[in-house]
Amino acid sequence: MTTTTNNSFARPHLADCLPELAAFARGEQKATLVIKGGTLVSVTSGELLPNTSVAVVGTRIAYVGPFVQDMVGDETKVIDATGKYIAPGLLDGHCHIESSLLSVTEFANGVLPLGTTGGFFDPHEISNVLGLPGLRLMLDEARQTPLAAYLQVASCVPATNSEFETSGAEFGPEEVAEALSWGPDMIALGEVMNFPGVVFGDPKMIGEIQATLRAGKIVDGHYTWPSDDPRLSAYAAAGVSGCHESITKEDAAARVRLGMYAKLRRGSAWHDVEATIKAHTEMGLDSRRMVLVSDDRICSSLKEEGHMNFIVRHAIQQGVKPVTAFQMATLNTAERFGVARDVGSVTPGTIADIILLDGHLADVNVSMTIACGQVVAENGQMTTKLESFQYPDYAVNSVKIESKLTPASFEVKAPIDNGFVKTRVAEVIENNVETKEVFVDLPVKDGNLVITPESGYCKMAVFERHGRTGGSAIGVAGNVGFDRPAAIAMTVAHDSHNVLVIGNDDAVMAKAANAVIDMQGGIAVATADDMTTLPLRLAGLMSTEPYETVVRQSQDISQALVDAGCTMNYAFMTLSLIALVVIPTLHISDTGLIRVSETGFERVPLFV
Repeated sequence: MTTTTNNSFARPHLADCLPELAAFARGEQKATLVIKGGTLVSVTSGELLPNTSVAVVGTRIAYVGPFVQDMVGDETKVIDATGKYIAPGLLDGHCHIESSLLSVTEFANGVLPLGTTGGFFDPHEISNVLGLPGLRLMLDEARQTPLAAYLQVASCVPATNSEFETSGAEFGPEEVAEALSWGPDMIALGEVMNFPGVVFGDPKMIGEIQATLRAGKIVDGHYTWPSDDPRLSAYAAAGVSGCHESITKEDAAARVRLGMYAKLRRGSAWHDVEATIKAHTEMGLDSRRMVLVSDDRICSSLKEEGHMNFIVRHAIQQGVKPVTAFQMATLNTAERFGVARDVGSVTPGTIADIILLDGHLADVNVSMTIACGQVVAENGQMTTKLESFQYPDYAVNSVKIESKLTPASFEVKAPIDNGFVKTRVAEVIENNVETKEVFVDLPVKDGNLVITPESGYCKMAVFERHGRTGGSAIGVAGNVGFDRPAAIAMTVAHDSHNVLVIGNDDAVMAKAANAVIDMQGGIAVATADDMTTLPLRLAGLMSTEPYETVVRQSQDISQALVDAGCTMNYAFMTLSLIALVVIPTLHISDTGLIRVSETGFERVPLFV
């Protein structure tokens, strides 16, 4: 049976639920839901407890233990969990919903059947496009879903500053303080990507952290200097208590040893858990300050692989004990953000976000999802119909480029008329967020840099699309893989989300870019004879279409890239980061090529 949501998924404070819970304890009130006779995955004790039943009153768990018939009334829903595991709903400890290309509602439709009942979401993508109104839109929509959605206020809008990139908004301490006042589900300051600004005392960055700490909230991190650099201690001392940028076991260990939470990432295109989990499995570090996270997972990988269920399974495959892996996606996560009284375990008083699992626990085969004490998904399908959210006009018309781009828009003037010129190239790395800076002698003809399909290189161009500067810049990328005249254009271009175009033919690049501009945001893959598009009307980042529709469109984009020779795993995800200037080593923004160095960020020339 399918039902329609209203306000039935509100999450009242524990204090407001005490009268009902106490009445149940006295035997004066029956349970609204009973899960009978399963094996409890006790993340608080690290045990598997057979023949355990769970009683729910309203939204919260009232009882955990052997089955008691007296707690069942005429209207109690009883679920037989014989032969099944009972576990807390899975929590994503660091996630950008926008990277799924789905609206918040459709993201919920996608992940609830997979056992994800909540997460800690950093909407810095939409914040960089629409500012505080965009952040508030996501919060309001999230509150209408069954998810335990805790949002963070973006710390880096823009990710660096206006010297290095142009975003659609700017946040400072005042904006952070305002957003954190919107409610307890505004949980933290989002990942502080401007880590040099923290270490070197940038007033804006320090002010944002101060505003967060004074509000009694959490500060999340993003640190990519070497983990043995003493500046990591300075970063931790500033109040940054978690970081998801570990890529080695030593990185994870360094963070845990400094009292931080090491967030171990398995996104669609960046696969760090296999290496970082060894801080626990090989080095023997306690896992309680390790948290499994997705960071960025595109909707097609949610469909093809999964979400937190996939990541927990993957951790178990690396040698983590199943109960420990569940802790890393439930209790550890809740404790990291100070909300373990509400989520992260199946214990009395917590909100009834519960999953049932079939078969071997290590397979993480979710058969039922319960959120706020209500069954919302069963056997991989939603059983609750979520209401669609209405978006204002400014949110679906955010691409402010008035003029058509032409092949001439992609010409690059060289310092010589003819011959070869040493050129700085950003080589993309499959399944990795970083790029490699290399220097290549590229041909010049009649004063213009020559890039062809045969060269193995692509031009990469960024055009400011927020209506602020109209600036643009062009560089060169390697390892993209296009083997014919081809281009990809997109408004998903982390983190300022201007129009990013990557291709090896100026005319095809213009064709792809104009398609994205004309549809007010999205992705377009073009060749000389073909075009595949995925419209993303919501801030140029997310689709307003249903989950299954966006999955099919995303898969079409992936296939179009493969057909053009770009065969990287979830290539779009990797290519969308080529404009993320806070990641080593070389990236591009609308202001030029930006390099991450030991002293921070620096703009560097294309030609050497």
